[in-house]
Amino acid sequence: MIDGCPPRIDLSVEEIQKELDRRRPGQGLGSSPRKERDQVEIISGVFEGKTTGTPLSLLVWNEDVDSKPYEEIKDIFRPGHADFTYQAKYGIRDYRGGGRASARETIGRVAAGAVARKILEKEKIKVVAYTVELGGIRAERIDFSEIEKNGLHCPDRDAAKKMEEKIDEARIQGDTLGGIVEILAQGCPAGLGEPVFDKLEADLAKGLMSIGAVRGVEMGAGFRVAQMLGSECNDPLGPKGFEKNDAGGILGGISNGADILLRVAVKPIPSIGQEQRTVDHSMRSVSLRIHGRHDVSAIPRINPVCEAMVAIVLADHLLRQKALERG
Repeated sequence: MIDGCPPRIDLSVEEIQKELDRRRPGQGLGSSPRKERDQVEIISGVFEGKTTGTPLSLLVWNEDVDSKPYEEIKDIFRPGHADFTYQAKYGIRDYRGGGRASARETIGRVAAGAVARKILEKEKIKVVAYTVELGGIRAERIDFSEIEKNGLHCPDRDAAKKMEEKIDEARIQGDTLGGIVEILAQGCPAGLGEPVFDKLEADLAKGLMSIGAVRGVEMGAGFRVAQMLGSECNDPLGPKGFEKNDAGGILGGISNGADILLRVAVKPIPSIGQEQRTVDHSMRSVSLRIHGRHDVSAIPRINPVCEAMVAIVLADHLLRQKALERG
């Protein structure tokens, strides 16, 4: 369900499906063999190819469901998963996979992001995410023409090949990999965001940190600012705009017209084939080896999810700014 979408925006199933296909399982290196069509249906909110201003309702069915591997571990808390915390919070837990603790919920984010993109397109704002690190292999150069040429959406061809080798190694070892995704928003005007509690960077960080596998967010120079002098960190401003962008496109919680640049740290998939120590519901020590269909890495399937969350936040702030300007 998407509320607050303006009316009279051209929107088709095909445009939403294009984004969903990018995060669909069963394709690419390191991906689960599970097959899902992820076919979206627009239930309401669109008439004759245009949004009506009423809430949009989108539906995607799960079709390749197999809960059998979860049966044997239903009373065991899996390390790295939310099993223990969900049980602690609710006193009950659906052990069958899927649900709010599953990466499956990100399909709603990507669908909503596709709608947000349509709002941003009217202002010529573009959002793209790409893999800059995986399994300790770092992209040494950023060539945007390379992103769609490899299965990991990495802008460095040589690094992508090394990442692929790293994935094969991890798969053989029954292990998984983490990495870093960079997200770039271009064309964002100055003025988006609020000065205190709804700072643009705070909302972007919250949106990205709400993705299950994300464990950290950087903007611009990120943690490198802790090692800089003020004379190094400040971005000089000239007649044509900012002359560098260590701020990452945001100052004082408000966009400054430069590119918005973020990075997220993505943790390894917690479902691994190696034996792990844990406890069951009675807090008795047990050993666990997880079977089933799991990704080696959340990257690159998480990339369109990151794009979607950035697009959603930017669309929200764009609409808020337009309302302010009209007032």
